[in-house]
Amino acid sequence: MVFSLAEIAEHIGGKVQGDPQHEVNGVATLLKAGGTDISFLANSKYKKYLTESSAGAVLIDETVLDLVSTNAIIVQDPYVAYAKVANLLFPPDISDNSTHPTAWLSPDCDCHASASIGAHVYIGKDTQIAERVIIGPGCVIEDGAKIGTGSRLSANITVCKNVVIGKNAIIHPGVVIGADGFGIANDQGKWIKVPQLGSVVIGDDVEIGANTTIDRGALDDTVISNGVKLDNQIQIAHNVTIGEHTVIAGCVGIAGSTHIGKYCAIGGGTAIAGHLNIADGVQFTGMSMVTKSIKKSGVFSSGIPVEPTAQWHKNVIRYRKLESLTDRIKQLESLAKD
Repeated sequence: MVFSLAEIAEHIGGKVQGDPQHEVNGVATLLKAGGTDISFLANSKYKKYLTESSAGAVLIDETVLDLVSTNAIIVQDPYVAYAKVANLLFPPDISDNSTHPTAWLSPDCDCHASASIGAHVYIGKDTQIAERVIIGPGCVIEDGAKIGTGSRLSANITVCKNVVIGKNAIIHPGVVIGADGFGIANDQGKWIKVPQLGSVVIGDDVEIGANTTIDRGALDDTVISNGVKLDNQIQIAHNVTIGEHTVIAGCVGIAGSTHIGKYCAIGGGTAIAGHLNIADGVQFTGMSMVTKSIKKSGVFSSGIPVEPTAQWHKNVIRYRKLESLTDRIKQLESLAKD
Protein backbone atom coordinates (compact mmCIF):
# COMPACT_ATOMS: atom_id res chain seq x y z
CA MET A 1 0.00 0.00 0.00
CA VAL A 2 1.30 3.46 -0.96
CA PHE A 3 -0.04 6.74 0.42
CA SER A 4 0.98 10.36 0.19
CA LEU A 5 1.62 12.32 3.36
CA ALA A 6 -1.44 14.42 2.58
CA GLU A 7 -3.61 11.29 2.50
CA ILE A 8 -2.09 10.01 5.73
CA ALA A 9 -2.51 13.36 7.48
CA GLU A 10 -6.17 13.43 6.51
CA HIS A 11 -6.63 9.87 7.78
CA ILE A 12 -5.11 10.57 11.21
CA GLY A 13 -6.08 14.21 11.68
CA GLY A 14 -2.55 15.59 11.41
CA LYS A 15 -0.82 18.51 9.73
CA VAL A 16 1.95 18.06 7.13
CA GLN A 17 5.19 20.00 7.50
CA GLY A 18 7.14 19.60 4.25
CA ASP A 19 6.10 17.91 1.00
CA PRO A 20 2.48 16.70 1.21
CA GLN A 21 2.89 14.68 -2.00
CA HIS A 22 5.79 12.58 -0.70
CA GLU A 23 4.76 8.90 -0.76
CA VAL A 24 5.48 6.19 1.80
CA ASN A 25 4.76 2.47 1.85
CA GLY A 26 6.35 1.25 5.08
CA VAL A 27 7.02 1.97 8.74
CA ALA A 28 10.34 1.75 10.59
CA THR A 29 12.29 3.08 13.56
CA LEU A 30 13.99 6.47 13.34
CA LEU A 31 17.42 4.89 12.81
CA LYS A 32 16.39 2.26 10.24
CA ALA A 33 13.78 4.14 8.25
CA GLY A 34 14.45 5.02 4.61
CA GLY A 35 12.91 7.52 2.23
CA THR A 36 9.75 5.46 1.61
CA ASP A 37 9.18 4.77 5.33
CA ILE A 38 7.32 6.75 7.94
CA SER A 39 8.59 6.76 11.53
CA PHE A 40 7.49 8.33 14.83
CA LEU A 41 8.75 9.76 18.12
CA ALA A 42 6.74 8.66 21.13
CA ASN A 43 9.53 8.42 23.74
CA SER A 44 11.72 11.44 24.50
CA LYS A 45 14.84 9.33 25.00
CA TYR A 46 14.91 8.75 21.22
CA LYS A 47 14.66 12.46 20.44
CA LYS A 48 18.38 12.60 19.63
CA TYR A 49 17.76 10.45 16.54
CA LEU A 50 15.37 12.92 14.91
CA THR A 51 18.12 15.04 13.38
CA GLU A 52 19.84 12.05 11.75
CA SER A 53 16.82 10.03 10.62
CA SER A 54 16.51 9.27 6.89
CA ALA A 55 12.79 8.59 7.17
CA GLY A 56 10.53 9.92 4.44
CA ALA A 57 8.45 11.43 7.21
CA VAL A 58 8.08 11.31 10.99
CA LEU A 59 5.03 11.52 13.23
CA ILE A 60 5.71 14.03 16.00
CA ASP A 61 4.05 16.49 18.32
CA GLU A 62 4.74 20.17 17.75
CA THR A 63 7.25 20.47 20.62
CA VAL A 64 10.04 18.78 18.62
CA LEU A 65 9.34 20.20 15.16
CA ASP A 66 12.57 22.22 15.14
CA LEU A 67 14.62 19.00 15.49
CA VAL A 68 13.18 17.32 12.38
CA SER A 69 15.37 17.28 9.27
CA THR A 70 12.78 15.63 7.00
CA ASN A 71 9.04 15.78 6.33
CA ALA A 72 6.80 15.61 9.35
CA ILE A 73 3.17 15.12 10.28
CA ILE A 74 2.26 16.96 13.47
CA VAL A 75 -0.21 15.08 15.66
CA GLN A 76 -1.38 15.15 19.25
CA ASP A 77 -0.25 11.61 20.13
CA PRO A 78 2.49 10.20 17.84
CA TYR A 79 2.12 6.61 19.09
CA VAL A 80 -1.62 6.51 18.45
CA ALA A 81 -0.98 8.09 15.05
CA TYR A 82 1.64 5.43 14.30
CA ALA A 83 -0.84 2.67 15.15
CA LYS A 84 -3.38 4.16 12.74
CA VAL A 85 -0.81 4.60 9.98
CA ALA A 86 0.51 1.05 10.37
CA ASN A 87 -3.03 -0.29 10.07
CA LEU A 88 -3.55 1.84 6.97
CA LEU A 89 -0.37 0.62 5.27
CA PHE A 90 -0.73 -3.00 6.39
CA PRO A 91 -4.45 -3.80 6.57
CA PRO A 92 -5.54 -7.09 8.14
CA ASP A 93 -6.16 -10.18 6.04
CA ILE A 94 -9.48 -10.36 4.26
CA SER A 95 -11.47 -13.56 3.92
CA ASP A 96 -11.02 -15.22 0.54
CA ASN A 97 -14.36 -17.06 0.81
CA SER A 98 -12.66 -20.45 0.47
CA THR A 99 -12.87 -23.71 2.38
CA HIS A 100 -9.82 -25.96 2.31
CA PRO A 101 -10.58 -29.51 1.10
CA THR A 102 -9.15 -31.00 4.33
CA ALA A 103 -11.55 -29.02 6.55
CA TRP A 104 -14.58 -30.82 8.02
CA LEU A 105 -17.80 -28.87 8.56
CA SER A 106 -20.83 -30.45 10.16
CA PRO A 107 -23.87 -30.54 7.89
CA ASP A 108 -25.70 -28.88 10.78
CA CYS A 109 -23.40 -25.85 11.04
CA ASP A 110 -24.36 -22.41 9.75
CA CYS A 111 -21.24 -21.11 8.02
CA HIS A 112 -21.60 -17.94 5.96
CA ALA A 113 -20.46 -18.19 2.36
CA SER A 114 -18.01 -15.29 2.82
CA ALA A 115 -16.06 -17.07 5.59
CA SER A 116 -12.59 -18.51 4.99
CA ILE A 117 -11.90 -21.96 6.45
CA GLY A 118 -8.30 -23.21 6.56
CA ALA A 119 -6.70 -26.65 6.37
CA HIS A 120 -7.64 -29.37 8.87
CA VAL A 121 -10.31 -27.24 10.57
CA TYR A 122 -13.13 -29.00 12.46
CA ILE A 123 -16.48 -27.24 12.85
CA GLY A 124 -19.14 -29.03 14.88
CA LYS A 125 -22.91 -29.09 14.72
CA ASP A 126 -25.17 -26.14 15.55
CA THR A 127 -22.28 -23.71 15.17
CA GLN A 128 -22.66 -20.24 13.65
CA ILE A 129 -19.83 -18.72 11.63
CA ALA A 130 -20.73 -15.18 10.52
CA GLU A 131 -19.70 -13.05 7.53
CA ARG A 132 -16.02 -12.55 6.70
CA VAL A 133 -14.77 -14.77 9.52
CA ILE A 134 -11.31 -16.24 8.98
CA ILE A 135 -10.54 -19.58 10.65
CA GLY A 136 -6.92 -20.61 10.27
CA PRO A 137 -5.42 -24.10 9.96
CA GLY A 138 -5.91 -26.66 12.68
CA CYS A 139 -8.68 -24.84 14.55
CA VAL A 140 -11.43 -26.77 16.35
CA ILE A 141 -14.85 -25.13 16.72
CA GLU A 142 -16.99 -27.35 18.91
CA ASP A 143 -20.77 -27.83 18.90
CA GLY A 144 -22.93 -24.78 19.48
CA ALA A 145 -20.16 -22.19 19.27
CA LYS A 146 -20.81 -18.80 17.65
CA ILE A 147 -18.22 -16.56 15.99
CA GLY A 148 -19.17 -13.00 15.04
CA THR A 149 -18.66 -10.99 11.87
CA GLY A 150 -15.09 -10.21 10.83
CA SER A 151 -13.38 -12.21 13.57
CA ARG A 152 -10.00 -13.78 12.77
CA LEU A 153 -8.71 -17.00 14.33
CA SER A 154 -5.11 -17.72 13.35
CA ALA A 155 -4.04 -21.36 13.90
CA ASN A 156 -4.56 -24.29 16.27
CA ILE A 157 -7.21 -22.55 18.34
CA THR A 158 -9.86 -24.49 20.27
CA VAL A 159 -13.27 -22.92 20.78
CA CYS A 160 -15.21 -25.26 23.04
CA LYS A 161 -18.93 -26.02 23.20
CA ASN A 162 -21.38 -23.10 23.20
CA VAL A 163 -18.69 -20.41 23.43
CA VAL A 164 -19.77 -17.06 21.98
CA ILE A 165 -17.22 -14.78 20.29
CA GLY A 166 -18.30 -11.31 19.17
CA LYS A 167 -17.43 -9.22 16.14
CA ASN A 168 -13.91 -8.40 14.94
CA ALA A 169 -12.06 -10.58 17.45
CA ILE A 170 -8.39 -11.30 16.85
CA ILE A 171 -7.30 -14.62 18.35
CA HIS A 172 -3.69 -15.76 18.15
CA PRO A 173 -2.25 -19.31 17.91
CA GLY A 174 -2.80 -21.88 20.61
CA VAL A 175 -5.65 -20.15 22.44
CA VAL A 176 -8.18 -22.36 24.24
CA ILE A 177 -11.56 -20.83 25.04
CA GLY A 178 -14.11 -22.70 27.11
CA ALA A 179 -12.18 -25.62 28.60
CA ASP A 180 -13.45 -26.78 31.99
CA GLY A 181 -12.65 -24.61 34.98
CA PHE A 182 -10.89 -26.07 38.01
CA GLY A 183 -14.02 -27.21 39.85
CA ILE A 184 -13.55 -29.97 42.43
CA ALA A 185 -15.19 -30.87 45.74
CA ASN A 186 -13.55 -32.81 48.57
CA ASP A 187 -15.57 -35.81 49.70
CA GLN A 188 -13.77 -37.21 52.78
CA GLY A 189 -10.35 -36.87 51.19
CA LYS A 190 -11.37 -37.79 47.67
CA TRP A 191 -11.70 -35.11 45.00
CA ILE A 192 -14.90 -35.14 42.95
CA LYS A 193 -15.20 -33.19 39.71
CA VAL A 194 -17.82 -30.43 39.67
CA PRO A 195 -19.40 -30.22 36.20
CA GLN A 196 -18.67 -26.90 34.48
CA LEU A 197 -22.05 -26.02 32.99
CA GLY A 198 -21.55 -22.38 32.02
CA SER A 199 -19.79 -21.08 28.94
CA VAL A 200 -17.59 -18.16 27.82
CA VAL A 201 -18.99 -15.00 26.26
CA ILE A 202 -16.53 -12.71 24.49
CA GLY A 203 -17.56 -9.25 23.31
CA ASP A 204 -16.67 -7.26 20.20
CA ASP A 205 -13.17 -6.04 19.26
CA VAL A 206 -11.40 -8.34 21.71
CA GLU A 207 -7.82 -9.53 21.09
CA ILE A 208 -6.47 -12.68 22.74
CA GLY A 209 -2.74 -13.47 22.73
CA ALA A 210 -1.03 -16.76 21.96
CA ASN A 211 -1.59 -19.72 24.31
CA THR A 212 -3.96 -17.80 26.58
CA THR A 213 -6.66 -19.95 28.21
CA ILE A 214 -10.13 -18.83 29.26
CA ASP A 215 -12.13 -21.37 31.29
CA ARG A 216 -15.87 -21.83 30.98
CA GLY A 217 -18.08 -20.95 33.94
CA ALA A 218 -19.26 -23.43 36.54
CA LEU A 219 -22.88 -22.23 36.33
CA ASP A 220 -22.88 -18.66 35.01
CA ASP A 221 -20.65 -17.67 32.11
CA THR A 222 -17.11 -16.35 32.09
CA VAL A 223 -17.35 -12.91 30.42
CA ILE A 224 -14.75 -10.91 28.48
CA SER A 225 -16.30 -7.56 27.57
CA ASN A 226 -15.96 -5.35 24.49
CA GLY A 227 -12.53 -3.97 23.66
CA VAL A 228 -10.53 -6.10 26.10
CA LYS A 229 -6.94 -6.82 25.02
CA LEU A 230 -5.21 -9.92 26.42
CA ASP A 231 -1.51 -10.70 25.99
CA ASN A 232 0.10 -14.14 25.65
CA GLN A 233 -0.07 -16.97 28.18
CA ILE A 234 -2.76 -15.58 30.46
CA GLN A 235 -4.91 -17.89 32.59
CA ILE A 236 -8.49 -16.74 33.21
CA ALA A 237 -10.40 -19.08 35.50
CA HIS A 238 -14.09 -19.94 35.59
CA ASN A 239 -16.69 -17.21 36.15
CA VAL A 240 -14.20 -14.35 35.90
CA THR A 241 -15.66 -11.19 34.37
CA ILE A 242 -13.47 -8.53 32.75
CA GLY A 243 -14.88 -5.07 32.04
CA GLU A 244 -14.70 -3.13 28.80
CA HIS A 245 -11.35 -1.92 27.44
CA THR A 246 -9.24 -3.50 30.16
CA VAL A 247 -5.73 -4.56 29.06
CA ILE A 248 -3.81 -7.46 30.60
CA ALA A 249 -0.12 -8.22 29.97
CA GLY A 250 1.47 -11.66 29.66
CA CYS A 251 1.61 -14.45 32.25
CA VAL A 252 -1.16 -13.04 34.45
CA GLY A 253 -3.24 -15.54 36.43
CA ILE A 254 -6.79 -14.67 37.54
CA ALA A 255 -8.53 -17.09 39.90
CA GLY A 256 -12.22 -17.96 39.74
CA SER A 257 -15.19 -15.64 40.21
CA THR A 258 -13.15 -12.45 40.31
CA HIS A 259 -14.65 -9.34 38.72
CA ILE A 260 -12.29 -6.86 37.07
CA GLY A 261 -13.71 -3.48 36.12
CA LYS A 262 -13.51 -1.30 33.01
CA TYR A 263 -10.37 0.46 31.77
CA CYS A 264 -8.02 -1.46 34.06
CA ALA A 265 -4.37 -2.17 33.18
CA ILE A 266 -2.74 -5.28 34.66
CA GLY A 267 1.03 -5.69 34.42
CA GLY A 268 2.78 -8.91 33.42
CA GLY A 269 3.12 -11.72 35.93
CA THR A 270 0.41 -10.39 38.24
CA ALA A 271 -1.50 -12.98 40.29
CA ILE A 272 -5.09 -12.18 41.29
CA ALA A 273 -6.87 -14.33 43.88
CA GLY A 274 -10.44 -15.54 43.49
CA HIS A 275 -13.77 -13.97 44.48
CA LEU A 276 -12.40 -10.40 44.42
CA ASN A 277 -13.84 -7.20 43.00
CA ILE A 278 -11.46 -4.81 41.23
CA ALA A 279 -12.84 -1.31 40.60
CA ASP A 280 -12.84 0.49 37.26
CA GLY A 281 -9.60 2.23 36.32
CA VAL A 282 -7.26 0.18 38.53
CA GLN A 283 -3.65 -0.38 37.43
CA PHE A 284 -1.41 -3.15 38.80
CA THR A 285 2.30 -2.91 38.07
CA GLY A 286 4.12 -6.09 37.02
CA MET A 287 4.44 -9.04 39.42
CA SER A 288 1.78 -7.70 41.78
CA MET A 289 0.03 -10.18 44.08
CA VAL A 290 -3.59 -9.20 44.62
CA THR A 291 -5.26 -10.91 47.58
CA LYS A 292 -8.06 -8.48 48.44
CA SER A 293 -10.64 -6.43 46.59
CA ILE A 294 -9.72 -2.97 45.33
CA LYS A 295 -12.60 -0.53 45.74
CA LYS A 296 -11.15 2.65 44.20
CA SER A 297 -9.19 3.40 41.04
CA GLY A 298 -5.45 3.98 41.31
CA VAL A 299 -2.05 2.41 40.76
CA PHE A 300 -1.09 -0.54 42.97
CA SER A 301 2.16 -2.49 43.34
CA SER A 302 3.67 -5.34 45.33
CA GLY A 303 6.65 -7.68 45.21
CA ILE A 304 10.34 -7.00 45.76
CA PRO A 305 12.41 -5.50 42.92
CA VAL A 306 15.56 -7.40 41.99
CA GLU A 307 18.72 -6.65 44.02
CA PRO A 308 22.13 -8.25 44.58
CA THR A 309 21.80 -11.70 46.13
CA ALA A 310 23.82 -10.84 49.24
CA GLN A 311 21.55 -7.90 50.01
CA TRP A 312 18.47 -10.01 49.28
CA HIS A 313 19.62 -12.64 51.84
CA LYS A 314 20.10 -9.93 54.46
CA ASN A 315 16.62 -8.55 53.80
CA VAL A 316 15.03 -12.00 54.07
CA ILE A 317 16.63 -12.42 57.52
CA ARG A 318 15.26 -9.02 58.51
CA TYR A 319 11.76 -9.93 57.28
CA ARG A 320 11.81 -13.01 59.50
CA LYS A 321 12.52 -10.82 62.51
CA LEU A 322 9.66 -8.40 61.87
CA GLU A 323 7.24 -10.13 64.25
CA SER A 324 9.67 -10.11 67.18
CA LEU A 325 10.65 -6.51 66.43
CA THR A 326 6.98 -5.51 66.40
CA ASP A 327 6.48 -7.14 69.82
CA ARG A 328 9.50 -5.28 71.23
CA ILE A 329 8.21 -1.97 69.89
CA LYS A 330 4.83 -2.58 71.52
CA GLN A 331 6.55 -3.31 74.82
CA LEU A 332 8.61 -0.12 74.58
CA GLU A 333 5.51 1.93 73.73
CA SER A 334 3.73 0.42 76.74
CA LEU A 335 6.64 1.31 79.03
CA ALA A 336 6.73 4.85 77.63
CA LYS A 337 3.05 5.35 78.47
CA ASP A 338 3.65 4.15 82.00
